[in-house]
Amino acid sequence: MATISLNIEFGGGLELLFSNQRSHRITIPANVPVSSATGQTPEDSDVPSKPVDITYLMYWLRDNLLKERAELFVENGTVRPGVLVLVNDTDWELEGEGEYQLKDGDEIVFISTLHGG
Repeated sequence: MATISLNIEFGGGLELLFSNQRSHRITIPANVPVSSATGQTPEDSDVPSKPVDITYLMYWLRDNLLKERAELFVENGTVRPGVLVLVNDTDWELEGEGEYQLKDGDEIVFISTLHGG
């Protein structure tokens, strides 16, 4: 199975939800099932797959790295309002948001702009 490596950064307090670690280097599948709910893997030849995107990454981070309070990271199928997402230093809104197809070596940064006081 082909994989891609990504650099993931958390800031603005989000790192506290991820074991207080700001930087992560991860490897994920390059292609994922069109419907993640199937539980099948892309190796199954009859399962349609698509290039991995940020939406898949969000759920992967939630399921594999997030240590607490998922509601502070993901809400209604996207990142929670108040979380800025940068793709290679560019606002993800300019890159297609969750539909951005990840590439090997991409840097994805999640920064919380919400702070208590």
